Amino acid sequence: MHFGLAARGLAFGLVGLAGWSSPLAAQDAGAWRLVPETDLSAMLDCFETSGQTLVSAHRGGPTPGLPENAIPTMDALLAAVPAIMEVDVGQSADGVLFLLHDDRLDRTTTGTGEAAAQDWATLSRLKLKDNWGWITPYAIPTLADALVWAKGRTVLQIDFKRSANIDKVVAAIREAGMGGNVVLIAYSVEQAASLHRAAPEMLLSVSIDAPGDVAALAAAGIPKARMVAFTGTRLPRPELYRELDQQDIEVIFGTLGRPPRSIDAVIDRLGTDERYAELGKEGVDILATDRPREAAAALTEAGRLPKPGQCGVSRGG
Repeated sequence: MHFGLAARGLAFGLVGLAGWSSPLAAQDAGAWRLVPETDLSAMLDCFETSGQTLVSAHRGGPTPGLPENAIPTMDALLAAVPAIMEVDVGQSADGVLFLLHDDRLDRTTTGTGEAAAQDWATLSRLKLKDNWGWITPYAIPTLADALVWAKGRTVLQIDFKRSANIDKVVAAIREAGMGGNVVLIAYSVEQAASLHRAAPEMLLSVSIDAPGDVAALAAAGIPKARMVAFTGTRLPRPELYRELDQQDIEVIFGTLGRPPRSIDAVIDRLGTDERYAELGKEGVDILATDRPREAAAALTEAGRLPKPGQCGVSRGG
């Protein structure tokens, strides 16, 4: 099978083949940076007050030739649009934290079997496939490398795979000095409480379907100031967004998901990219999407995309 980038005739100049440590687009003039001026909560408040909607790139914004959960992929996206990056963290059999979504290696790498059952020496020799099945030149990145890359560039949303030890992930984030630049993803009150105990200084993405869910999270010891509300991937809920806004809790809504039923897929099929901007106007503060470039273009057209010099956003330098 051919390398995805070469097969499509895309320029290798955007991201070096020698690995992520070689000069990347986000280090060059023109790349976007999203770095909180004080703390991440204040940055999100600033976007909301300014009527801006932030793009969160699901699995780092993969595109043909650039695989999901890869540093070159995130770097290429950040060269194009201001976005935060959602990544998935697993753990090898010998304790190394790495980025990979699936429990198995087969879909996204040249390996087979359970990822967590392999040692890092084995995992590090594999190559990543893009979402169209083409083998790329890129290897599975460690969480440590992703954190080094993200520092001073953007915010990471961390999704925990079952193999990942919470305390090890939190320790890695702190060691990288990224505690104020991450959002930890929780899917239940119990998981949110565990994450908050482990990392009380970090923001949490918590699942909220009704205002009463906020009370349940607060009763578990999680301050509202640490909450960012993930409100699902199916139906927009402007009335819920208004109630969360009154409690000073920012809203994430996901247009991502498996085609053909995901909102991203429907928007793409119907050619209605303006819907991304409409969701922002309805109260969505962060759009979690598989189409970050298209979402950013629609938000730009509507004057809702963050601009350089605003809320810790800059470009170039």
